[in-house]
Amino acid sequence: MKKRSSSQQRRFWVKVVSVGLLAGLVGGGVAFSIDHAVSAYQTYSSTKVPTSSSKSGGTSVTKNKASLTNESTKAYNAAKNAVVSVINKQATSTDSLYGAAASTKSNASSSTLETASEGSGVIYKKSGNVAYVVTNNHVVSGSSAVQVILSSGKTVDAQIVGTDEATDLAVLKINAADVTTVAKFGNSNDIKAGQDVLAIGSPMGSEYANTVTKGIISATKRTIKASDSSVATNVIQTDAAINSGNSGGPLINMAGQVIGINSMKLASSTDGTSVEGMGFSIPSNEVVQVINQLVKNGKISRPSLGVSLVDLANVSTSQQQSVLNLPTSVTKGVVVMQVTSNSPAASAGLKQYDVITAINNKSISDASDLKTALYKYKVGDTVTLTYYRNGDKKTLKVKLSDATSSNSTSSTDSTTTTQ
Repeated sequence: MKKRSSSQQRRFWVKVVSVGLLAGLVGGGVAFSIDHAVSAYQTYSSTKVPTSSSKSGGTSVTKNKASLTNESTKAYNAAKNAVVSVINKQATSTDSLYGAAASTKSNASSSTLETASEGSGVIYKKSGNVAYVVTNNHVVSGSSAVQVILSSGKTVDAQIVGTDEATDLAVLKINAADVTTVAKFGNSNDIKAGQDVLAIGSPMGSEYANTVTKGIISATKRTIKASDSSVATNVIQTDAAINSGNSGGPLINMAGQVIGINSMKLASSTDGTSVEGMGFSIPSNEVVQVINQLVKNGKISRPSLGVSLVDLANVSTSQQQSVLNLPTSVTKGVVVMQVTSNSPAASAGLKQYDVITAINNKSISDASDLKTALYKYKVGDTVTLTYYRNGDKKTLKVKLSDATSSNSTSSTDSTTTTQ
């Protein structure tokens, strides 16, 4: 083999290095291209919609592992058949078919009954062939006739036994032939905030009868005043959903006992802010007390003083000093404007311009406070009134009588209340 010269050897290694470098660059480019292609293919493969399988269906359900009978369902089942829808039927005048020519007839129009509103109720008593239903007063207010739709879907006529506007309660009676379940009342004094409860009723009407919602007791005692009432009421607050049509339905505990009658919800605050989860129920202990009186007497007897009152806040500061001679420290109370003859107030010695500030040491701010405080007592009870006369603080005892017997009725004057 012929030996290469040193110059030939240098040229040979330059070619080798050049070829190696070129091959490296080409190889690197090829490797980069292959990696990019593989990555793109993987992306395409993972996002491409695959061709449909030749097999169809094949999915099945398995055994339900959740219990179908928990505490809530047991409570609901215990009470649901006692819950009814209450239909308020009112008269609607319609023109006679005779039209204008009928004006010579005795009646140019006829009266028909149409559904004005719907609410809920609960059957709580069965006696012989009669069953009794408790609902809200506002559910049946203004009705010409009332009907009840049982849980079975059967509609029966109902008769109003009695109503009480102050507590917003009413009692109806129906034929008991198709009544299968009667609800039981639980003690509303034995409840706690955070306790689970169910609300049952017909939200938005009988189409959604026996709807159940679950929540908790948010507060055991709230003092609220309905917009159309001057009496403050103690109620149970709950976040169980209560909608229009739920009124009159029961609030039950997890034993299926009725602990309240759903009456209202707070939809917005005074500043217009939307409110959710604030419903209110009349406590069962008060419900039982009222409905027993309604069944027995057809009305509620409440105590009265027999006086006409004006809120002290509505009396000018100058008159408080010149007419009433009140100390400047007295800023709340009610002013006696008139005392009914032979009334409890007259017998006790109360006089015009006396300023009542407390009942049995409970402070009174206005006439609403006075009425609310009085309604906690019964006819025949004796209470102690704290009042000011000509600037002097005094007390006297009053034996309360029935409001009707002392001619106590609401005044048409918005600033004056008769009690």
